[in-house]
Amino acid sequence: MPITLVIVEDLDEVREGLMNFLALSPEFKVLDTFKTAEEALEAIPRLQPDIVIMDINLPGISGIECIRRIKDKCPDTQFMMFTIYEDDEKIFEAIQAGATGYLLKHEPAEILQEAVMTVMEFGGAPMSPAIARKTLKLLSQAEAPAETSHGTMPEVITDREQEILQYMVSGWDAKRISVVLNISVLTVRKHIANIYEKLHVSSKAQVISLAHKNKWV
Repeated sequence: MPITLVIVEDLDEVREGLMNFLALSPEFKVLDTFKTAEEALEAIPRLQPDIVIMDINLPGISGIECIRRIKDKCPDTQFMMFTIYEDDEKIFEAIQAGATGYLLKHEPAEILQEAVMTVMEFGGAPMSPAIARKTLKLLSQAEAPAETSHGTMPEVITDREQEILQYMVSGWDAKRISVVLNISVLTVRKHIANIYEKLHVSSKAQVISLAHKNKWV
């Protein structure tokens, strides 16, 4: 079955561009699109999509506030921010509200497509590279390390998985990792799934947090 999506974006050209691009793939089905959070609040609980692609700066209620109000009504829906904002406050507000991913609008449309697949296949939390780096930096500032030496990664993590984990922490997606390592995207995704299982996590954000806390990077 195709992945079902809803797009909440007030700019007509962005909203329609996303809808048309995603509609090109048989893996996706756009159930509906909305220009305001108010419209989305009424419709999304009824539609119960797999993923909502949500802008932050909407007229009226913001995208972040929309997620706060609707999250409990859609327990199986993942919310992915798609925005121009890179500031610390917006990133953490979105994560605290329940956003699964955080992507910037200037990224190629293919990155969004890859992110949707990552969320559905592995339960990950895709971020644009700039956002992942900023998140890691903020975690570093928030938690002073007890020692300066690098920690040892668990022995269950293979050398290849360690390599991929380093790229993940740097914000790279599966496609970019596959190119630099000269392996298939499917192989990268299998390694990522193994990393999640071995580290007992379910998202990229948790991997970044563990990498920082244990000084793996």
